[in-house]
Amino acid sequence: MATERLILRRFRASDAPVLAAYRSEEDVARYQSWDAPFPLDRAETAVRRFAAGSPSEPGWFQYAIELTAEATLIGDVAVRLHDNLRQAEIGFTLATAYQRRGYATEAVSAVLDRLFRVQGLHRVMGECDVRNTRSAALLERLGFTREGLLRQQTFIKGEWTDDLLYGLLAAEWPGA
Repeated sequence: MATERLILRRFRASDAPVLAAYRSEEDVARYQSWDAPFPLDRAETAVRRFAAGSPSEPGWFQYAIELTAEATLIGDVAVRLHDNLRQAEIGFTLATAYQRRGYATEAVSAVLDRLFRVQGLHRVMGECDVRNTRSAALLERLGFTREGLLRQQTFIKGEWTDDLLYGLLAAEWPGA
């Protein structure tokens, strides 16, 4: 899948060092389930798992975000397709050096377009730590509706955190 500036593709073995590098950034890992640093051997295992997934079968699939101009991996978009093939959860991660340039919005928008227009999904949800205001803003920019707040929902990195829940229906997606 391609956008004006990005290619969203399957992960390759050669992506492991870059994945390890951006997942090792403290600001990137802050609200994620992994800790920094993210070792290369763990990245190699993750990339093998990502590469084996299918975007049209239930479970998680991770799209690699490649910046076309530099032919380099800059992040990823994760999609967990539900068993009914009509609903999914979405998440995203971008290397610090490539944040605040619209790349995440462009990448997530392309994946949502595929989910609604090609795969015919009815609903996509997103969830983020309440303190992750930039992720919440991205979801809202893309038309997601804030549907709830789960108080002390997740115990992560030694503390209980509140999570925001977002939802987007196919009828709300342009051109779906």
